[in-house]
Amino acid sequence: MSHRREFEIAFVGLKPGVHVFEYRIEDKFFVPYGEQDFKNCFSDVKLSLDKTSSFMQLKFDLTGTVDVICDKCGNSLNKQLWDEYNLIVKIVDDPELMNEQEEDPDVYYIGRSESHLFVADWIYEFINLSLPMQKMCAPEEMGGPQCNNEVLEKLRKMQEDVMKDSNSLWKGLEKFKDKE
Repeated sequence: MSHRREFEIAFVGLKPGVHVFEYRIEDKFFVPYGEQDFKNCFSDVKLSLDKTSSFMQLKFDLTGTVDVICDKCGNSLNKQLWDEYNLIVKIVDDPELMNEQEEDPDVYYIGRSESHLFVADWIYEFINLSLPMQKMCAPEEMGGPQCNNEVLEKLRKMQEDVMKDSNSLWKGLEKFKDKE
């Protein structure tokens, strides 16, 4: 089965009710999307698709781990992925117009002539949304064995230098303070 077909769900043949699909996501999944801010992704995605006659409710449950680079010390960190996303897919006559007008990001429209849902793009988006905005060691781990202490020391020295420079910036203005 090709990589693309693995993520296509032929919903037309499904009976109304809940259907469960499971996916194992690893680094090779992200190749078509280009380089990522993480590596060593091992994620399990459980997709529950609740089909009715006019719409489908999709629930994505993500678990797993990824390696990211610490924003502060530059070392590799292993982060847990755990999140849940819900999406409503409505079947309509003019999906392009409806998708342009829809303000709710959790609602997506497809045409009545469609027979497959391609879920890879949603999985990609939800894994990226599950990553923390700031990727740093926990405060209790800061300076620990996993941190790059050399980088942390340089950052501390740079911060001290900035503080010294900021005080000298205002020093020459003191002579104008009491003049009127």
